[in-house]
Amino acid sequence: MDRSLIDGVTPYHAELTAIRRDIHAHPEMGMEEVRTAALVAAKLREWGIDVTEGVGKTGVVGTVKGKLPGQRAIGLRADMDALAIPEATGLPYASQNPGVMHACGHDGHTTMLLGAARYLAEHRDFAGTVHLIFQPAEEGRGGARAMLADRLFERFPCDAVYGLHNKPNLPAGRFATRTGPALAAADRWSVTFRGTGGHGGSTPHLATDVTVVQAHFVLALQTIIGRNVPAVEAAVLSVGAIAGGSFDSPNVMPAELRLSGTARSYSRAVRDLLERRIGELAKTLAQAHGCSAEVEYRRGVPALVNHAEQTAVSVAAAAALVGEAAVEANAAPVTGGEDFALMLEAKPGSFMFIGGGAGPDGRSPELHTPHFDFNDDIIPLGVAYWISLVDQELGLQRQG
Repeated sequence: MDRSLIDGVTPYHAELTAIRRDIHAHPEMGMEEVRTAALVAAKLREWGIDVTEGVGKTGVVGTVKGKLPGQRAIGLRADMDALAIPEATGLPYASQNPGVMHACGHDGHTTMLLGAARYLAEHRDFAGTVHLIFQPAEEGRGGARAMLADRLFERFPCDAVYGLHNKPNLPAGRFATRTGPALAAADRWSVTFRGTGGHGGSTPHLATDVTVVQAHFVLALQTIIGRNVPAVEAAVLSVGAIAGGSFDSPNVMPAELRLSGTARSYSRAVRDLLERRIGELAKTLAQAHGCSAEVEYRRGVPALVNHAEQTAVSVAAAAALVGEAAVEANAAPVTGGEDFALMLEAKPGSFMFIGGGAGPDGRSPELHTPHFDFNDDIIPLGVAYWISLVDQELGLQRQG
């Protein structure tokens, strides 16, 4: 492991840990990151960095220009928002906002990029410009789309853009990424079945039964994966909610029943297939049982596709810190979604995972769970990764 960069940012560790825990204690939902954005902007200004606030509503962009001649510019992106999950960690810095917590590590992502910002502000011996992009609303509220609509890359031109995300149970000191599709397109679908309803005890034969339709539909959904999606492709269809009828009236057959779920895919063709087949199955099964179906398919973020050249750069940046053996350059794709994918559609770039490590029991609570907490021990390594990336792209000249 190259300790020089890590040692160079270690003096920041205590302050950065305090910042991370402060953000953790005051989580904010997407497009509501007023306090977090203000903290980010204040720290950037404190370190002498040019700051633009209100990009995509609550986004912040800091700009650091190098002293050496060079026209190349890159963007480094971190997300700031939290999730609507009640925290159950019992930590002294646990969420003070009931029902909201940093269960995905965005508090740590923001903090690591702040650490890199401070280092770059103090060490401007590089050729070009670094835009530090603090994005709101990654968790499904359209933060990347909002920043792009606010002309992010027209106002802050970037030749390449990079992202970083913690990964629980990937050992601390390791990194993982891949060229090509790395995270899935994340879509939502819902189906409303409508029938006559009726008395389930005395006259079920006079009713059209939406519960039978939904039972066949839920089972049929998996035939899309097993018989429509090519075997060499990957996709996921899951039902997350079913609502209909009343437990206070179990003898009443409901006239309406609604299902909702998620669809994940990596290719445009499979994404189109999932949307089409969900609709076909819902309507055909409903018709077969004398009912009707209303189908809605909402496309979320697209698949995150890493560009080959920038992925090679990110792998080199990580390997310079921890050695090639500690960097998985062809990691398995993840079926989670990430709206950084939209930035990668606009600009070449790459998304890297940093190992979050494990607790004393050898495991760590997974993302999006009430017991998750970002591992403060990896903050210096995350900061050093960003700096190493700047070194790879813009030729940072370190002193001493």
